[in-house]
Amino acid sequence: MTSPPPPDTPSASPASPARAASAGPRRALAAALACGVLGAAAVLASSGGVWGEGTAVLAQGGLPVEVTGGEVTGLPAALALVALASLVAVFAVRRTGRTLVAGLLALCGAGTAAAVPLALAGGRGRAALEDEAAEVTGLTHGAVESVSFGPWPWAAAAGGVLLLAAGVLALRHGRAWPAMSGRHERAGASRPARGRRPAADPDRPEELWKALDRGEDPTAGSGGNTP
Repeated sequence: MTSPPPPDTPSASPASPARAASAGPRRALAAALACGVLGAAAVLASSGGVWGEGTAVLAQGGLPVEVTGGEVTGLPAALALVALASLVAVFAVRRTGRTLVAGLLALCGAGTAAAVPLALAGGRGRAALEDEAAEVTGLTHGAVESVSFGPWPWAAAAGGVLLLAAGVLALRHGRAWPAMSGRHERAGASRPARGRRPAADPDRPEELWKALDRGEDPTAGSGGNTP
């Protein structure tokens, strides 16, 4: 006599699909925060770094000059600050507001990444070096030669790309992320409302005395009926 086959065991618990579905937005949230913070930090740090170097041309020889990112263009740093504020605001708003803020974050990242090469290609780096040479030499116009640009401009552009990635992640997964006020709203909704103390029962003299001790009117809420 053969024994009946054992019952089939489920390959996964019922909670597994829900857990797997929520893991994606959580990973996207962590990635967006990392990209946003690192991107803004890279842009702001590069603004204080030396972007360009050159040699001011003088009659008696050359004089080395250099300019920082903020002296070349202040647009990347300004956009990075707006992007950082937008990253925080993503968690303070919901629905359509969250989509708009995430779009602003992405636009700031794209603008930061594009502002750096446009500034250098447009000659703003050389112009900033010439202004620095004029200030150092005391001339109305300074001529520079041997112009070179270091890695800081490209660090700012890379930071803009990270900010753009954070904005794209927020647009894609932001609706599933929690909001700052959600926990407080849930706590407020679950907290029972504090009402007034029930009126003292006139048929129980001990409750009348307790109400008088508390300074309350024992007849309040009783309808004011008199015998």
